[in-house]
Amino acid sequence: MNRKIFIFFIIILLTGCGIVKKKTTYGKERTVTVAASEKDSLATEDKIPDSTTTIVVLEKADLIINTAMAYSGVRYKYGGTSKKGMDCSGLLYVSFGENDIPLPRVSSQMADEGKKIKLNKVTKGDLLFFKTNKRGKKINHVGLVVAVDGRDIKFIHATSSRGVIVSSLEEGFWNYAFVKATRVL
Repeated sequence: MNRKIFIFFIIILLTGCGIVKKKTTYGKERTVTVAASEKDSLATEDKIPDSTTTIVVLEKADLIINTAMAYSGVRYKYGGTSKKGMDCSGLLYVSFGENDIPLPRVSSQMADEGKKIKLNKVTKGDLLFFKTNKRGKKINHVGLVVAVDGRDIKFIHATSSRGVIVSSLEEGFWNYAFVKATRVL
């Protein structure tokens, strides 16, 4: 009798492990398609920035990142834009605003700003947009790229559970929720 119970539990254990499978996206390579907007179609030629322009943009990106990093550890507060509490779009709104670059206050509106770029072209200072609500049809979260190391993209953002933190796009949740990247600098 004990042997039958033991075999029964082994069978349930073996079959039960195959039922639940966690969806991960670590191994998947994400592709982002770019559709031309009216703004993009009006451009007659692509200009390649000279090295001076690139240095100025990187310096501006570093200033914006330093401003955002000053809020690390600040608790989450919906609609917040101060050290007392911050939400994701508030963090970027303040960080860019303090460096004389105006952005809309809401992440879904921020997503319409700048130029859409491929994920493998992301650099410091670019914006990453996410849909974190399973049923939501519009962008509701944004982060600022602070470092790129190969395929690992680190970004600062405000989460409702942990406040203002730096995360990696390699993390399963953020990789899965990722929608697009834009460049506003």
